[in-house]
Amino acid sequence: MIMKTYINPPKESWNELLSRPAISSKELVPAVTEIMETVKSQGDKALRAYAQKFDGFSSEKLEVTDLEFNQAFESIDGDLKLALQQAAANIERFHMDQLPKVVRTETMPGVNCWQKGVPINKIGLYIPGGTAPLFSTVLMLAIPAQIAQCPDILICTPANNEGKINPAILYAAKLCGVSQVYKIGGAQAIATMAYGTESIPRVDKIFGPGNQYVTTAKQLAASIGIAIDLPAGPSEVMVIADDETPAAFAAADLLSQAEHGTDSQVILLTQNEDKLREIESETLKQLNSLPRKDIAAKALENSRFICLSNYEQCIGFMNTYAPEHLILSVKNPTDWANRVTQAGSVFLGNYTPESAGDYASGTNHTLPTNGYAKAYSGVNLDSYLKKITFQQISPDGLKAIGKSIEIMAAAEKLEGHKNDVSIRLTAINKKS
Repeated sequence: MIMKTYINPPKESWNELLSRPAISSKELVPAVTEIMETVKSQGDKALRAYAQKFDGFSSEKLEVTDLEFNQAFESIDGDLKLALQQAAANIERFHMDQLPKVVRTETMPGVNCWQKGVPINKIGLYIPGGTAPLFSTVLMLAIPAQIAQCPDILICTPANNEGKINPAILYAAKLCGVSQVYKIGGAQAIATMAYGTESIPRVDKIFGPGNQYVTTAKQLAASIGIAIDLPAGPSEVMVIADDETPAAFAAADLLSQAEHGTDSQVILLTQNEDKLREIESETLKQLNSLPRKDIAAKALENSRFICLSNYEQCIGFMNTYAPEHLILSVKNPTDWANRVTQAGSVFLGNYTPESAGDYASGTNHTLPTNGYAKAYSGVNLDSYLKKITFQQISPDGLKAIGKSIEIMAAAEKLEGHKNDVSIRLTAINKKS
């Protein structure tokens, strides 16, 4: 395995350094489209066939039963329960503070406008459950949905070849008050939530990470009018280090994302070549102790260790890359943080590991990847709300604003719009 190292690369080479691993959609899109269309036309029958084909189990009933929930509670480790409870409390606290207030404004006398957040009715959460069952994602997605008071929340997650779901996923679901859990994985899960079947309802918005098949399915769902949380791809992290950064800390942050998948990408950025070499050596050392060593090693082949010549170059490179996770492992992290304009989530200082945000600090770990942090936020409470505006105008208010509306409507040659006001002004004037 060879990690790519770049020392003071010329600016004209930055485009290559800023690129992500390319994913070919030539075969992917037709395969996912076929799955989507099959689920649409065959419903539950297709889901049972795909469960047999992809997950290796056969079952007439795909919804998790009360008995299965109870068995999960009994089998899960007590320490893990406590850890999940602490993480849930922090996530709830952070997202509770995001509850929007009703914004009321009298824009001029008699013209009152306001806005309030209204929960999305039906929410579908996809929780990966393959090589790494992401029970933490249940907390990240279901807790804000509950805080937003979304009335209908369901989870789709793959089962193993015995038809069982990881007990921690089920425990987390119940902890968050979600009882609709279905044993459906992959693109077929997204198709289920997009179209609905005989036994599973269609949702209004789909949340959750997944592999390239899941991501493609979400994009196809969006094309038919189903909202999705955000564009997502392989996990990524950028670590910025200086001469005082503990090499072991930086290496651990890099590997925390490299172990997600072979298509993950990690970037080390520094102004100190000696520190780069030290972190590179430490990364290889820690790699050998990881159970997911082969996955992380493959990801490191997509990754880059870069030494730039000055502070301003590092700032420019950082914001142009727009990382999903940004670790500021430097002496004055706040100074750097004040210059961050494009990132999913930022971690300041040597004692703020990326894993804190992934699990228990309270911020959400569902974040934009692949450069989408330039335009998208990570999942937050607003993701579960529609912002509806209201207005109420008194007769005096319409008299005050009406002339401007009539002039503007006439200038746009929309006489119906003008008449919408004029007819009311005539009625008001007759009364006065």
